[in-house]
Amino acid sequence: MFEKLESVEEKYLQLTKEIADPEIISDQQKWQRLMKEHAHMEPIVKKYKAYCQTEKAVEESQEMLMDKSIDADFKAMCEEEIKTQSARQKQLEKDLKILLIPKDPNDDKNVIVEIRAGAGGDEAALFAHDLFRMYVRYAERHRWQTEILNSNVLDLGGIKEITFSINGQGAYSRLKYESGVHRVQRVPETESGGRIHTSTATVAVLPEVEDVEVDVDPNDLRIDVYRASGNGGQCVNTTDSAVRITHIPSGLVVTCQDEKSQIKNKAKAMKVLKARLYDMERQKQQNAISAERKSQIGTGDRSERIRTYNFPQGRVTDHRIGLTVHQLDSFLDGEIDEMIGALITTDQARKLELAE
Repeated sequence: MFEKLESVEEKYLQLTKEIADPEIISDQQKWQRLMKEHAHMEPIVKKYKAYCQTEKAVEESQEMLMDKSIDADFKAMCEEEIKTQSARQKQLEKDLKILLIPKDPNDDKNVIVEIRAGAGGDEAALFAHDLFRMYVRYAERHRWQTEILNSNVLDLGGIKEITFSINGQGAYSRLKYESGVHRVQRVPETESGGRIHTSTATVAVLPEVEDVEVDVDPNDLRIDVYRASGNGGQCVNTTDSAVRITHIPSGLVVTCQDEKSQIKNKAKAMKVLKARLYDMERQKQQNAISAERKSQIGTGDRSERIRTYNFPQGRVTDHRIGLTVHQLDSFLDGEIDEMIGALITTDQARKLELAE
């Protein structure tokens, strides 16, 4: 590990010189790529320097203890220093191991979230709306931007399906654990008998991709335009603004009708299509590496039941890590960092076990 850390520090110093080079600064594309690499290495180098300083402090205190001329008070002070610095050194070593875990290349990306009502009829659609609001509130707490790309909203206020983007630094690194089946247990407002119903909604979190990452042949696409339906104002339902894009080789179909402009709807639909194609390829690669797949905490399997929201008991339970949070109202208001933090910690621990 320490050979690798020395190599990272050496590369970091080299990059520090390069990003200050006027010739490289003039090439903005290269400069931005190097700056991103430099920023990724910086926390590792800082932590490694702190580890080295702590190691040196322990060695110096141990050398002082070897001096037989020191008095009892000074000896006790040196022993306490060794104890304190050794504990810090142990924690820094643990932190460095986590920092050296290969980073998911998608972690810094924006995300596209797809929510669909599952089993449970109208109640499932209402639950899908609750989940949508939860993620929007979570994004607001992190000062991330959200944009609806396509939606199918029912008259009663529920959502049959909705696709939206969340733009913000590290959005995928935190929200990728949300993919899967979410289950709700509660008494519907329309249920006179007071019986608890169980409904589901599926969530898929896809990393948003750049054009250079997914090459889509225009000849592989069938693009249809049609008149939008549902709510949306005067112009939406009177012009052929809605767009349906079919990717013939894969059979993927993406629709978008939320904008009044056909051009804007097409652009949004293409963004979702590219994200889905990228996700399909990524899933193939992950499934091919079964050992690594087993070490992950449900970061993509839409068929996996990951969480239950129990209204009568006011709790949320994540079945992958066995964690229960009892502030259901706060959770649905976007306060989900405790759960996400626990998922990240568990995922890191499993990857550390795999690496050792």
